Amino acid sequence: MGFSFELSGRTALITGASSGLGTRFGRILAVSGAKVALGARRIDRLEELADRIGANACPVQMDVAREADIIAGFDAAEAAFGPVDTVIANAGVDGAGMATTISEEEIEHTLAINLKGAILTAREGAKRMMAHGVTKGRIIMVASITAFEPSPGLVAYAASKAGVVQAGKTLAREWARAGINVNTISPGYIRTAINDEWFDTEPGQKQIARFPKRRLMGEEGLDAMVLFLCSDASEFVTGTNFVLDDGQTL
Repeated sequence: MGFSFELSGRTALITGASSGLGTRFGRILAVSGAKVALGARRIDRLEELADRIGANACPVQMDVAREADIIAGFDAAEAAFGPVDTVIANAGVDGAGMATTISEEEIEHTLAINLKGAILTAREGAKRMMAHGVTKGRIIMVASITAFEPSPGLVAYAASKAGVVQAGKTLAREWARAGINVNTISPGYIRTAINDEWFDTEPGQKQIARFPKRRLMGEEGLDAMVLFLCSDASEFVTGTNFVLDDGQTL
């Protein structure tokens, strides 16, 4: 028996959709038939992306560090497309800085966006799914290979992503009987707006050379897993972290 990653009939909310992986997630979910609410702070970029995707996309301005913004974002998504049954908590910042020099403010900001924001986004999504009687809810929380790989210069970022992995498992257990599957993905290094300048430097090039395949991943390396986890085909998959890193951690 074959499986389909067709997402027709699903309504998704994606945070961090104004650039990088979030933009791609919005595009691939829409191409697969989902209606997508594109969430981020930069509304102009969201409007451009929604125009490119078409009628199945709407821009939703939201800052995941603020619960009120998240609630308003879900309200806007429901007003446009009806109940949300699929959530991708993707918003993130890099929080770069050596442990002895990174500022307290930067640590707080990184944890607020990457960890608190992911938990609040997932929580609001689950509350809405329960309220609307959604029985095949799907939540993906985006972590990173830095969650379990020592990453000098990324202590706040790595700690936030380790928290995301554990939060995903815990939320999956809490909501299992509500029919809401929660999983995390831990991508390897992909060239995005967050790290683009770093990988053009000599140290960045040396880092790439140390990877077993001596390359960065392409964004398309996440497509199949994201579509699977958003689809009905992932009915029996919850509380799992998927490492998608092109062998970078080998």
